[in-house]
Amino acid sequence: MGYPCAVGIAAPLAIVRGAGEAADEGIIMRTGEAFQAFRSVTHVVLDKTGTLTEGRPTVREVEALGDADELVRLAAAAESASEHPLGQAVVASAFERKLALPPVSDFESVTGFGVSAVVDGHRVLVGRPRFLEDHGVDLNKLRDHVERLQHAGRTVIAVSRQGRALGVLALGDELRADAVEAVAAMRQAKLTPVLVTGDNEAAARRVAGQLGIDEVHGGVLPEDKAEIVRRLQQEGNTVAMVGDGINDAPALMQANVGVAMGGGTDIAMESADIIIVGNEVASVLRAREISRRSYRTTRQNVSLAFLFNGIGIPAAATGLVYPVWAMVAMAASVTTIFINSIGGRPSLLFDAIASVGRTEGPEVKETKAVHA
Repeated sequence: MGYPCAVGIAAPLAIVRGAGEAADEGIIMRTGEAFQAFRSVTHVVLDKTGTLTEGRPTVREVEALGDADELVRLAAAAESASEHPLGQAVVASAFERKLALPPVSDFESVTGFGVSAVVDGHRVLVGRPRFLEDHGVDLNKLRDHVERLQHAGRTVIAVSRQGRALGVLALGDELRADAVEAVAAMRQAKLTPVLVTGDNEAAARRVAGQLGIDEVHGGVLPEDKAEIVRRLQQEGNTVAMVGDGINDAPALMQANVGVAMGGGTDIAMESADIIIVGNEVASVLRAREISRRSYRTTRQNVSLAFLFNGIGIPAAATGLVYPVWAMVAMAASVTTIFINSIGGRPSLLFDAIASVGRTEGPEVKETKAVHA
């Protein structure tokens, strides 16, 4: 006499129950590995834009060496084909100024740096100051503006036309409403938050200071984000990466658990193990708690299954159990594991039964009415 059914459903029942609970909270657990690994996470690597912030940056200051409207018009035209939140913010600023955008050709996006395009027959570069300098653009006249804005916590992008600097745009974004409390809760749960962003170091440290994050990496390229995650793993840590953009995809795949915000890019969500539909940072901790509870339930279920087998098989081998009681014991083992899997929510079983009754009710009444 053995109970293979009990052993077979021990883990799947716990995982399905956990996945359902997570879905109720707006958390999609895409892989079974997420349940197993998330419970043991020690470090949470957090992207800034779109993860800790709202992801809706706006142009706050314009520092132009000439006409400010012309600067915004050219930058917006070059960024019009970009999907990056900063590029969209520049385009939105041009619309607010009621500027008509000229046609663009030969558009090229350099991930993590900026964009290049031909606007009105001239090559326009928009991106990090370093990006323009690497293309031979002299930014000496803008150096003081760049440093001042970066120290103020702004994200600064520079603009040039035909190799000549035109000015800089400073963008800002607001922290998510729950970001401060979520990071504090992570620290209380003995997790180490790490801020990793492609934004400049000054802006990154300003946000980290507001959130109480000690380890900060600013000006990081997409491949460097994955390298930071890898370094933490090599130090013996289990790492969760939380991000939302294309730039975060390599790090999401490298991490033990990749967590993507539901409002992010498709690539980020495809690279992640867990998707936070509601875009709330606090849901990261909620997902971890569900993972830990599901793993605990799995262990309990497996223990119960082997307990039934450990008692039942020797009893059957010695002739102490009649076949009919063996059948009862097998049903009891499966029922026990099922009840343990829905522990804390026994109403789920009754709700399911009641819903079946509600579904069938109108059909029965309708049939009687036809016969009448």
